[in-house]
Amino acid sequence: MLHLDTGEEERVSALLLHVADRLDHPLFTWTRVQGISRVGLPGAVYDTDNPSKAFQHVAASDQAGLYHFKDLAPHLEQDAVLAAHVKEAAEKLRSVGGAILVTGPSVSFPDSVDPMVTVVTIPGPTPEEYIDLLSQIIRDMTKRQHVEMAITNDEIKLLVRHLAGLTLMESKKILTKAIIEDGRLAVEDIRHVIEAKIAIVERDGLLEYYPVESTLTDIADLRSLKAWLAKRKAVVTQPERAEEFGLSFPRGLLLLGVPGCGKSLCAKAVAAEWQMPLLKLDPSNLYNKYIGESERNFKRAMRTAEQIAPVVLWIDELEKAFAAGGSEDGGVSQRILGSFLTWMQDRTGDVFVVATANDISRLPAEFLRKGRFDEIFFVDLPDAATRAEIFRIHLKNRGQTSGLFDLESLSAATHGFSGSEIEVVVVSGLYSAFSGAGAITTESLLKEASGTAPLSVTRAEYVDELRTWAKERARPAN
Repeated sequence: MLHLDTGEEERVSALLLHVADRLDHPLFTWTRVQGISRVGLPGAVYDTDNPSKAFQHVAASDQAGLYHFKDLAPHLEQDAVLAAHVKEAAEKLRSVGGAILVTGPSVSFPDSVDPMVTVVTIPGPTPEEYIDLLSQIIRDMTKRQHVEMAITNDEIKLLVRHLAGLTLMESKKILTKAIIEDGRLAVEDIRHVIEAKIAIVERDGLLEYYPVESTLTDIADLRSLKAWLAKRKAVVTQPERAEEFGLSFPRGLLLLGVPGCGKSLCAKAVAAEWQMPLLKLDPSNLYNKYIGESERNFKRAMRTAEQIAPVVLWIDELEKAFAAGGSEDGGVSQRILGSFLTWMQDRTGDVFVVATANDISRLPAEFLRKGRFDEIFFVDLPDAATRAEIFRIHLKNRGQTSGLFDLESLSAATHGFSGSEIEVVVVSGLYSAFSGAGAITTESLLKEASGTAPLSVTRAEYVDELRTWAKERARPAN
């Protein structure tokens, strides 16, 4: 028995025709409506629409053959008698030749049958298949209407790259809709592909889609981190050229540092800068009270991320998801940690992981090993020039003219403040000005700053410990 782990019935059917021809075996298909029928011949075997009777028919046959069962999953979960018939049919085929092939994503087999099943993951369509599909769509549509090709060969490659992870049927619907809307195919139509992938994420419910708004220019300082990302942008946007050069898609980075210094903002900015969707993994969505379900949820989440690829996967506060220890939950977090480390090592999709962490003492040592991430950056508190720039950004974002404020004085008054603490000063100043029917001024902001105790003061030992740890183990992002 083979379980073909895919929902692409059309591609599987075409593949099995080739396999049957190579093996010189007849190919049969089963559906709940028709029962068993031989491919290429009319009619179906009488009364085999019942799955138990269908497998009894297979067990009674002395002929080698391939039997493709579609939509069988719901019946396997409910019928213990069916499991016995499945096992009997599989044992018969072992002696006469052939196989039972069950298609569908994440099919659960009964315990008595499961040891006989080999799971085969069908790879997604190749770039050549997507290009052939696009050519076919354009050829068919030009027979009915004029289609303007406002897209270059390089842009077609970019479009195909974004289609990766979608089935040919899904791709056909998206591309057809994009062309029908305005009678043209352009690079802007990639948004249709991204929207379709967002719908997949929302339907699954394990990952969250974040609309990309910020860019790296919206983040003050972090010069070293920005330079590192800039060097890799060409690899992301020109994957074929990078591959010829011997470079593969970057794996990701781990951002450690003081809370409120822009680590989470960086994840959003990377996605905007590289023009990729941003997905967030919330560990609370993974955990389930039923045994084994949490691990299955994690694998589904990672499979979805690869399906959406190229994508930025953001894991905020990594230490809370995979804390060192974790025996209190029966070892679930440790098993998910193992699955995550394996996935990071073996993943095939273009998924760039941006993980952030505030408490390095709770991080498992496996994450800190070189090679797990491309780089580990430490994000420290902003210096004087950066604090002035952060004030300018937040004042501008709230409709204020930053030139009317003494940014140097504000920077000096907020020594030891994080970026988020400076934002709070600006917001609090606006609240005070609004309630007093006045205008926000440098003096009012200085007053707000003087009444704020930053984390570097309230938890000075914690900040010092972070800096000491990162001095020898991480690269400075500032």
